[in-house]
Amino acid sequence: MMNAHSHATFALRDVSRALYSSLGLPISSQISLAPSRGIEILFLIDGLGAHSLAQFAQWAPNISSMTSLGELNSEFPSTTATSLTSVGTGLQPAEHGMLGYTVRIPYSDNRLLNALKWDSRVDPVIWQSRHTLFEQGAKIGINSFNISAERYAGSGFTEAALRGATFLGANTFDRMIEQLRVAMAKSPAFIYLYINDVDAAGHEFGVGSQEWIDALVLADDFVGILKENLPSKARLTVTADHGMLNAQEKIMIDGQLIRDVSLIGGEPRARHIYVAEGRAPYVQSAWQEVLGEKVTVLLKEHALESELFGANASSQSVDRMGDLIAIPSDQIVLIEPARKHLEGAMVGHHGGLTEIERAIPLFSFQT
Repeated sequence: MMNAHSHATFALRDVSRALYSSLGLPISSQISLAPSRGIEILFLIDGLGAHSLAQFAQWAPNISSMTSLGELNSEFPSTTATSLTSVGTGLQPAEHGMLGYTVRIPYSDNRLLNALKWDSRVDPVIWQSRHTLFEQGAKIGINSFNISAERYAGSGFTEAALRGATFLGANTFDRMIEQLRVAMAKSPAFIYLYINDVDAAGHEFGVGSQEWIDALVLADDFVGILKENLPSKARLTVTADHGMLNAQEKIMIDGQLIRDVSLIGGEPRARHIYVAEGRAPYVQSAWQEVLGEKVTVLLKEHALESELFGANASSQSVDRMGDLIAIPSDQIVLIEPARKHLEGAMVGHHGGLTEIERAIPLFSFQT
């Protein structure tokens, strides 16, 4: 199934690149797959980290019995908006410009763009202007499909990250199977399946909660149905966009931490901090004085130098990035006062650099 370097660590963007490459798109990938038989199904289970899956493997026998393709890491930040855009484009965040859950809209009146809810004043094709793999595949005759909940149809995020795929809405697993049959009638085909039940349960109730386990069982049962109904010309690949950890300590961004700060973006495990012009070094010092080793606070130029968001940063990415990037260590979250009821109520979080958040499963199955 894969080349000899089975213990290499791959990036999430390599998965979609490899699948499109196997369908004939001239694109490189760190992951080498056997040539496609015509239909590639990528099932992405939002929030299912490799560590959580290993810990609760007894509840996921169908996924666990698939062939592992090696170790896989999400991009940074380890969050849905960023990861799914890397799946859709095959690019690093610094290249595609979707740098987190919320980022400042450059040259706006200090507005944040919530990538998953969007803003009608922002054109998604201008915001994420790189051609998606779906668009590139269409030029050489690869049919691409996006099977996910009806509410995502035509959304700003879908247009930015996943445009070029035929959208087939499905709010239930039964409907997903129906839509999958429609999509599999076309070959060659890349079919993207997406559910967010595991992620939603993790945020609200925590990883390992009964609600989370119930969501995992349903996702795994669906994988079982997919495996049973997989035609010989199709290959099923299962992955995720990020893992998740349960918060233990909540730090409010107030008092000394808010001085000179004009806007707070990102999310509790990966913050974009926008500050008054020329004040970034002072704010960095203040944060480090207050928080010590609990939070890593990087100046924008250091984030760029260290390729935190990947290499080849576009000018748009540089403009959108926080003047400071604040990344809490294990189990700590940074709560924005204006969103304290929402963020503070969440049990599970992701976005940061821990292995629990970044390590994601990569499994393959074909008859």
